[in-house]
Amino acid sequence: MILRASQNNTTDRGKLSIAVNSSLNNFPISGATVSISITGGDGRVLEELNTNSSGQTDEVTLGTPPLEYSMEPGEPRPYAEYTITVSAPGYEPQTVEGSEVLPDATSIQNVRLRPLAEDEVTPPDILIPDHTLYGEYPPKIAEPEIKPIAESGNIVLSRVVTPEIIVVHDGTPRNASASNYYVPYRDYIKNVASSEIYANWPESTITANVLAIMSFTMNRVYTEWYRNKGYDFTITSSTAYDHKWIYGRNIFESISAVVDDIFTSYLSRPDVKQPILTQYCDGQRVACPDWMTQWGSRDLGEQGYSPIEILRYYYGEDIYINSAEQISGIPSSWPGEDLSIGSSGPKVRQLQEQLNSIASVYYAIPSLTPDGIFGENTRNAVEAFQSVFGLPVTGVVDFRTWYKISEIFVGITRIAELS
Repeated sequence: MILRASQNNTTDRGKLSIAVNSSLNNFPISGATVSISITGGDGRVLEELNTNSSGQTDEVTLGTPPLEYSMEPGEPRPYAEYTITVSAPGYEPQTVEGSEVLPDATSIQNVRLRPLAEDEVTPPDILIPDHTLYGEYPPKIAEPEIKPIAESGNIVLSRVVTPEIIVVHDGTPRNASASNYYVPYRDYIKNVASSEIYANWPESTITANVLAIMSFTMNRVYTEWYRNKGYDFTITSSTAYDHKWIYGRNIFESISAVVDDIFTSYLSRPDVKQPILTQYCDGQRVACPDWMTQWGSRDLGEQGYSPIEILRYYYGEDIYINSAEQISGIPSSWPGEDLSIGSSGPKVRQLQEQLNSIASVYYAIPSLTPDGIFGENTRNAVEAFQSVFGLPVTGVVDFRTWYKISEIFVGITRIAELS
């Protein structure tokens, strides 16, 4: 059992929302009961909520340590930890311990409930360990940032592709007993970034770190690094080898927004085809003179450095941001310009058809008649979609909205095909 200290000095506030879905098909569960208490506390329920038709609760405001704790390394713990218990008729209850809430940030805790079955035991509690900037984790073992073909085996990809799924080995590479998890790429990046930086840092700092995490991950994908060593996974959850991915942990809204805006990006050097293996360390407990440091990147962000300026400060002036040539698993690419009132054509019709499929599961989204014309009804449906999935409610389909619609549509249609 992991023992937690009770919350002390909760002078500031953060926000938390919970999304509840079925583990069978990932459809939202409405009417679920959600209770929130302090991890390591007396068990008293602070909030009791119910999910809406989209499987989501209202945001609640909760106590956190002072904001300044997030801005300097060391003690005390800069985030509050809460225990979330979820139940719904026809499903096994699920408890998550240690969900993190930071001051001046919105935390999103996704909970998947398993349908009741007589031959299954109650699922164990999900225990979220310490954040990597607070807890003790092994430092990264240094590797060359560019992988020679002779070292990594045959590179099977002819071009850089944004992957659809990352297979995460939840342990060190040689730990054969560790589980493998199939995680959507964007979810993986959001999880890692939420585990390795603080979401209330400057946006430029968050963006620089997300770019480093994505480039590292895409290098593992492009070089088939572990598969060429005989393993059946893409990456590990060990900080000694890769990044810290934590099963069942919460993510943060500010990090999620950055990932959705730039998820096709990676870092390059001139005349190097593969994404750069951008390694980093915290810069306090571990020193890494040739890599980015997380605390140092926070300081540069506070000084007004842009994401590329932060990255070049650490990795050199010849590092630049590139974009993948292909996005795996997406039925059609973004049209290259925003879709809004007055837009028309096949891309609008495709958008309407995808929204209709999503509306069959998320009832807050109105259905449409696909006619290829972006009118008031389409805008209303887009606004409802944006509201449900935490996007800015503009009624305009930008890059971020287009690919979020594609992501949800693909998930729903695949479940329908399996059924």
